[in-house]
Amino acid sequence: MKIDYKLYLRKLLEVVVEKQASDFHITVGKPPMIRLNRELIPLLNESLFTPDDTKELAFALMTMEQREEFLREKQIDFSYNFGEKGRFRVNVFFQRGYISVALRLIPEKIRTLHELNLPSTLYRFCNYSQGFVLITGPSSHGKSTTLAALINEINNTKTKHIITIEDPIEYLFDQNKCIISQRELHKDTLSFEKALKATFREDPDVIMVGEMRDKETIETAITAAETGHLVFATLHTNSAAQTLYRILDSFSGEQQNQVKSQLSRSLIGIVSQRLVPRINGGVVPACEILFNNDAVSNLIRKDKVYEIPLIIDTSYDEEMVSLNRSLAELVRTGVVDIEIAMNYSTNPQEFVKLI
Repeated sequence: MKIDYKLYLRKLLEVVVEKQASDFHITVGKPPMIRLNRELIPLLNESLFTPDDTKELAFALMTMEQREEFLREKQIDFSYNFGEKGRFRVNVFFQRGYISVALRLIPEKIRTLHELNLPSTLYRFCNYSQGFVLITGPSSHGKSTTLAALINEINNTKTKHIITIEDPIEYLFDQNKCIISQRELHKDTLSFEKALKATFREDPDVIMVGEMRDKETIETAITAAETGHLVFATLHTNSAAQTLYRILDSFSGEQQNQVKSQLSRSLIGIVSQRLVPRINGGVVPACEILFNNDAVSNLIRKDKVYEIPLIIDTSYDEEMVSLNRSLAELVRTGVVDIEIAMNYSTNPQEFVKLI
């Protein structure tokens, strides 16, 4: 019997939305797989996908133009609107000659920092008029969601022009007090770098860069933060120190010295977060939080970034928090199991001392 793949896709996506799974995978030789509480789970009573299944389901998600780009580039990122039920960030790619699809469910409602169980100290980032804020962490640990919460806080409390540059657009913002211009890579602009440079002629107050992927984007973002704009961006790094190393290592020689100087002046803070499984189900964020101060600025200029963890550990009165301290607090309050927390610690030996 011939399969109606559009109908089959709709049925599968309805299950993803109903179960509030974070991710959905379509892969040859596997049944439909969803991610719940960071665990991959097969959907029961579903057959294994064949190569034809994955191809037809992928094509059912794409427009003709997207199909052509995918076949040319062998991979593609885009967003998929599932009517009133929600939206998905979609990546379609080839593996071993077969088509696979990874979908990320994007909640329709942009939650507040409080609703996300994030520290209230992060609201401080929204009150600056210029500077550089970085939200970091491994893939699939809530960076985009935290970024959306910060942007929406500004949208609800300030009168600003916000420009976002994303690949693809994930959260859709309803304009409240702010003008919000959302630009999508390949649809509204050809590159992050070009879009960022164009913002200097578009009168923004706040700029959000979905991801800093290359040296040129990093350089332009830092310049924007130094020239009167509040810039938010994400990086796939595991700590504040690693984030600074990643930025500085993108440059060499005299240019690196210049970037050290710029970053020491423009950096507001860095959040490195993890989504950790709760004892009672679901996930909760654990965060390392760095705020720039004279000591941090001095370490960046003098190429002593390796000393920043010590600054974080000893600056609790300035609302800085190490990842270990954040994890320890979740354990002490009975939210997270100690063994799970240790798995997420970057320094388990030091973590144990805080329990």
